[in-house]
Amino acid sequence: MASQQQVKDYLASWLQLGKSIQVGLQQKPYSVPRVIQGEHYSPEFEFLWQYIQSSESGECCLEGVVPTIEELLTDQWEITDCSRCQMPVSLPVAGIASPECPCHDLSNWPNNELPQPRTPVDSTGHLRSIYLRLTHTSSN
Repeated sequence: MASQQQVKDYLASWLQLGKSIQVGLQQKPYSVPRVIQGEHYSPEFEFLWQYIQSSESGECCLEGVVPTIEELLTDQWEITDCSRCQMPVSLPVAGIASPECPCHDLSNWPNNELPQPRTPVDSTGHLRSIYLRLTHTSSN
């Protein structure tokens, strides 16, 4: 079962590559110009995340992908890395998975010369943990 954070990170990763979220019965495409801002997700992405979780949004799904966001949050789906492009993909827990990764319609992906999409990083916390490990190692 995919957690809310895994689904949120999954959507953020694909939005960074230019995919959109298909919203409601009309399947209106919705994307955000900036997904990450500093050490957090951008306010635009956070607003989109809150909206697609609300009852007023209707069914929402990632462009070119079958399961809805609501379905991804059930125990019928899990998020794992694609063996082709290392991006997060949704897979059914039971049954046959679609052979297509969401990158199947992106002509410029996978591209090992570009950085992978990422989740926000707490730089201060990460640097502090490195510092603590180094000081602990040097004292031994």
